[in-house]
Amino acid sequence: MHLIVQSKILGEQTVAEQAKEKALEAYLVASARLGDRRAMSLLVKLRGPRLMAHAIRLLGDREVARDMVQEAWAEILRGLGGLRDDHAFLPWALRIVSRRVAREIGQRQRHRKLEVAYADEVEDALLVDLNTMLDADKLRQALGALTPQHRATIALFYLEEMSVNEVARAMDVPAGTVKTRLMHARARLRSALLGEDE
Repeated sequence: MHLIVQSKILGEQTVAEQAKEKALEAYLVASARLGDRRAMSLLVKLRGPRLMAHAIRLLGDREVARDMVQEAWAEILRGLGGLRDDHAFLPWALRIVSRRVAREIGQRQRHRKLEVAYADEVEDALLVDLNTMLDADKLRQALGALTPQHRATIALFYLEEMSVNEVARAMDVPAGTVKTRLMHARARLRSALLGEDE
C-alpha cells in the first residue's frame, strides 16, 4: 500500500537506496556535530528538500515555508549536539520545522486554535485498497483537499514511512493526535476517492 502511493507521487526508491541515504545522513550528522562545515552543507542539501516539502504541506505557501525552513536550519545546526541518535535526525529536524511553522501560524491566527485535541483512538485500518484507486491525479486532488495538518500527517506516515511515534515527534503532537489525524484523513480520502458524501 505504501509503495503504490510512493511510486505515484514520489517515484520509486529501493530499500538499498533508502539504507544508503540513512547511513549517509547519520554520517553527516555525526560529522556536522564535530564542526565539519562541509558535512553541514551536505546535510542541508540532503534533507533540505524534505524539510521544505513538509513546511509547504503545513503552510501551503512556498515563500513563507522557505523562510521557516531557513530559520529551522539555524536551530537544527545549533542543536545537533543535543541529538543523541544520529539515525533520528529526520524526525527531529521535522519537529523543529513543525514548531517554526506552528509559531508562524499562531502569529497569523492568534485567536484561532491550531488544532483540536482528540481522544486517543485505536488506529483504523484503511478500508480503501490503494491498488484500485483511479489515478494519481485524483489522489493528488484528494490529498490537496485535506487540511495542512492532515496532509502532513498522511505524507509523513505513508510517503516518509515513519511510525506513529516518529510522526508525533516530527509534528510535535501526542501519538494519539497522530492516530486521530490519520483516521480522519483516511475517511476524507476514502470519501473523495470513492465519490461518497461525507
